[in-house]
Amino acid sequence: MTILVTGATGTIGRHVVDNLAKRGADVRALVRDPAKAGLPAGVALAQGDLLDVDALRGAFQGASTLFLLNAVVPDEFTQALIALNVAREAGIKRVVYLSVIHSDVYVNVPHFGGKFGVERMIEAMGFEATILRPAYFMSNEMTVKDVVLQHGVYPMPIGARGLAMVDARDLGEVAALELIRRERADGPLPLDRINVVGPETLTGEGVAAIWSEVLGRPVAYGGDDTAGFERNLRQFMPVWMAYDMRLMAERFLTDGMVPEAGDVERLTSLLGRPLRTYRALAAEIATA
Repeated sequence: MTILVTGATGTIGRHVVDNLAKRGADVRALVRDPAKAGLPAGVALAQGDLLDVDALRGAFQGASTLFLLNAVVPDEFTQALIALNVAREAGIKRVVYLSVIHSDVYVNVPHFGGKFGVERMIEAMGFEATILRPAYFMSNEMTVKDVVLQHGVYPMPIGARGLAMVDARDLGEVAALELIRRERADGPLPLDRINVVGPETLTGEGVAAIWSEVLGRPVAYGGDDTAGFERNLRQFMPVWMAYDMRLMAERFLTDGMVPEAGDVERLTSLLGRPLRTYRALAAEIATA
């Protein structure tokens, strides 16, 4: 009874693998370079990627549950469909898929629309699946921490509707618990969708206020300039990705990432503890 984890060496995948290993699960990780994986002892490694069909066939052989995580890349949808088809070919019926909250709302945003398509294919292909729909990752703030700490400005154009930002550690633990629940179930479980959110919904002004309190000095919200956001991103990421992120930010402004009733309570019950807060993460960054 083996759980196969894709994206195992990334920000989220590492937390998933760590949580599975702590709970005694039999884990196999799909990695590009086993020598650089750095995963816990006892985790089996399979070399390959989601476009290498032969490697996937070998990695999926004997696995019973799949954690499917795709990076934001131009062929994300193709990668996911290949993985799902090879999984079905290998007899895998149980899947936990990392999608994104409001994938059915932000349909003009490429990496949201692609994930919504994958969700529909998982359902159409008859997998016994949990679809995790996380909100904006708090860990993304590591990319802007220097601007906050050195210039006193919070530069992400997240607007006034609010984002229910989630800590990657909470997401990794929720994913592991769902994988184990499906892996150890006596029979088929119905398809489920879980919004994975943080304990509070934060606006741009609200985030700046938290940073001001944590640092003990004023931090201003940089405003809702999504065009400027795209220009800044183009300095260190591909043009298509910077535009994708701009489209996402525009939907932050119009729609936000707001939980549904009961989301926070469901996650708190599942984890058996409170969800991690943005303030706690800001304090960790400030004292690092």
